[in-house]
Amino acid sequence: MRTSIATVCLSGTLEEKLQAAATAGFDGVEIFEQDLIVSPNSPEATAALAAGLGLSLDLYQPFRDFEGVDEEQFAASLARAEAKFQLMKRMGVSTILLCSNVATATIDDDEVVVDQLRRLGDLAEKYDVDVAYEALAWGRFVSEYDRAWDLVKAADHPRIGTCLDSFHILSRGTDLSRIAEIPGEKIFFLQLADAPALSMDVLSWSRHHRVFPGEGAWDLTDFLTRVALTGYAGPVSLEVFNDSFRQADTQRTALDGLRSLRWLEADVSAARAGSDRVRLDLHPLPQVSEPRGIDYVELSTDDLGALTRQIHQLGFRFVGFHRTKPHVQLWRRGQARIVVTESTDSAIDPAVPVAESASPAADSAASGTHLRGIGFAVDEADAAMERALLLSATEVPREQAHDEEVLRGVYAPDGSEVFFGDGTGEDPQWTGEFGTVPDDRQSTIDHINLAQPAHHYDEAVLFYTSLLALNALPSQDVPSPSGLVRSQVMSSADGAVRMPLNVSPDHSPNALSRGAGSPGETYPEHVAIACDDIFTAAMTAVARGLKFLAVPQNYYEDLAARFDLAPELLDRLREHNILYDRDDRGEFLHFYTSTIGSVFFEMVERRTGYLGFGAPNAPVRLAAQYRRNSES
Repeated sequence: MRTSIATVCLSGTLEEKLQAAATAGFDGVEIFEQDLIVSPNSPEATAALAAGLGLSLDLYQPFRDFEGVDEEQFAASLARAEAKFQLMKRMGVSTILLCSNVATATIDDDEVVVDQLRRLGDLAEKYDVDVAYEALAWGRFVSEYDRAWDLVKAADHPRIGTCLDSFHILSRGTDLSRIAEIPGEKIFFLQLADAPALSMDVLSWSRHHRVFPGEGAWDLTDFLTRVALTGYAGPVSLEVFNDSFRQADTQRTALDGLRSLRWLEADVSAARAGSDRVRLDLHPLPQVSEPRGIDYVELSTDDLGALTRQIHQLGFRFVGFHRTKPHVQLWRRGQARIVVTESTDSAIDPAVPVAESASPAADSAASGTHLRGIGFAVDEADAAMERALLLSATEVPREQAHDEEVLRGVYAPDGSEVFFGDGTGEDPQWTGEFGTVPDDRQSTIDHINLAQPAHHYDEAVLFYTSLLALNALPSQDVPSPSGLVRSQVMSSADGAVRMPLNVSPDHSPNALSRGAGSPGETYPEHVAIACDDIFTAAMTAVARGLKFLAVPQNYYEDLAARFDLAPELLDRLREHNILYDRDDRGEFLHFYTSTIGSVFFEMVERRTGYLGFGAPNAPVRLAAQYRRNSES
């Protein structure tokens, strides 16, 4: 499948955008007119640069406010069009995007529009240019793809075709069935964008909130499959307007965009089931199942005593030091495993199962206590790793002795590490490198809450969706003392893996980076441990000296008003600083530790099928952490 990206998707100069697209591996680009206008390079020089980078120039865009006007205005529009055609000839671009008229249209008459499209086609023929007519979702008279197609069909000109743009179609909820009526050769261009589910005017939604496929709420697999079944064989291009993307690192955004297309291509390849109508050259990816669970969480720390003391207070048992890496140790509580790596003064030392060096793209500092990596139990680790590399993930360099378990992983967008292990439900083989400590308690890693840099939040959603087949649940905003924190859960269907991703949209681009927040508040990451008796776990923790986050009396008074709890249960909750929630499936009891560096722990007990995360209690935790941080 030929891939393309509009230069408007990326930050930087036109030259930087072309370089990033080529480095990421795109086949071509759409030239956004403003990028060319502000470039000091001539059209010929831009074309030469693209050719030297191996990029085709697939589209020149946009050409606006053309049709549905009186004859005087139309003559001026034709003159504008001819100037653009001449420019395109200088660059070797053969297709132009014509957007349905928004500002100057005064005539809502199909015959007039068809005639004007046909006359534009005659002019385009002189310059060997194809015109792709696109219905903007906010077009004055033409705002639906099917009406645009009806006009193109009626014009019946070889130089006039249509452009299908997923945003303009899906944002209006237009019936997709008529896509099947369009011959693939009359679809002159295809543009893709995803978007979160928002309630706002479509123009603002389009200009600020588009994201790459897999990062939003739409079913683009179905959309692209429908287009592929028409016989369309041209480029599959990204056109994304997004404030964060235009401020983010150009190369990272380009890589993220290509990953989205490769993931979508593989999904469509599986969905089309060998149809001979599909002319797109679709390449599959190695199939992966959802992870069976979380093998381990790895924490790096320069405060080893405080961290291991807190882990011990939560009932974890020390398994041992790694047999060849004395600065790495393993703790376990049932099937919940925590690898602790003590960092050195110069750098974070290698851990098992961790990398020898931090990612160049990592947002975290080498010092402090932070979540360094997650090991996932998967059915086929080699297939998962191959898929990750084909999706442009960067492998974590790691060394091990000849008799040690070979583990491979990649860097996540936030700089943490994701490792793939063959999960069987039993102790994985690598744990034997630390020793053996039997532990049959019913305890697992319930979920991991990850803080994401604002500019890479959508990238993280796609990363975990495409590499690990996790599902992105609807996002929600959680109030904190410093504003709203956006939270979105990545989950396997069975809930064996749950990972809320958190970011505060009101902070500067780098403010929420691996747990760093605004002055007076942090947005730390945390590891939640499941147990079968929260009160026993709390009493054990208190006996070992754990100081809980203080829960206000006001909370328990409100709890009594919201739920019909037995007085004895309410008293026990209050005594142990335990929080409570309930849904139609069951109950959720949990407590939190204080924060060390950018990490804290949560102990949870789920009763009779509760599926959530105690979201109503999050403001209580955030406020308690805020007070604790202010006092320290």
